[in-house]
Amino acid sequence: MTSVGTGYDLSNSVFSPDGRNFQVEYASKAVENGGTSIGLKTKNGIVFAVEKIITSKLLVPGKNNRIQTIGRSIGAVYSGLLPDGRHLVSRGRDEFNSYRSQYKEDITVPYLIDRLGNYVQAYTCYNSVRPFGITSIIGGIDEDGTHLYMLEPSGSYWGYKGAATGKGRQSAKNELEKLNLDELSTRDAVKEAARIIYQAHEDNKDKDFEIEISWISKEETKGLHQFVPEDLLNEAKQYAEDKLNEDEDEDEEDEDENMEE
Repeated sequence: MTSVGTGYDLSNSVFSPDGRNFQVEYASKAVENGGTSIGLKTKNGIVFAVEKIITSKLLVPGKNNRIQTIGRSIGAVYSGLLPDGRHLVSRGRDEFNSYRSQYKEDITVPYLIDRLGNYVQAYTCYNSVRPFGITSIIGGIDEDGTHLYMLEPSGSYWGYKGAATGKGRQSAKNELEKLNLDELSTRDAVKEAARIIYQAHEDNKDKDFEIEISWISKEETKGLHQFVPEDLLNEAKQYAEDKLNEDEDEDEEDEDENMEE
């Protein structure tokens, strides 16, 4: 039996004959149209970075952040529909505050992601709602160390050393796999995150973009989730541009050698 065009894509509470939930798949397509987001888990912290496409020259730089704080030591970045991301972060903050009010201590990152995963999954079960149109990368530090997870529209979540989502996710994932994240310092990871975002943007280079980077580190931020300082951000941008230019020069040299042969 065919599933396409037979009405099985009109509801997220009905499976197609081959066991697919089309509304969840459509939500994932919305994520693929968003800017690239990445998360890195280093030997002593977490780094988030996101590519924000500038859709209008009238937009104020630094506003409409896609990296947000859930708890003091927990942050999140997401690709997809901006309002859906804000709602999920708001839900995460409610979970954080409720846990702290009840148990007088901060929620652990694995327990938080489990709660959020169940919440997102519930939106795939009922006809009166739609799935979240975002994939979020959530990470933080607790008593058990550093944690990084990626939460998908289906409610599935996985623990990662490095995670990428959005339009340039494949390019970003390839670059993340080349890094030795277990030995990388958080400060160096900020520069690498900028480089990866710049490289992922090459597939969309006809549009201007803005980069956001935040970090969590006991050494650098005393365990708090914060945006990186302006001087470090500028240093990371310069590092990314230099690396990009180096790669372009090498490609040109390779082309010249091939033509001579």
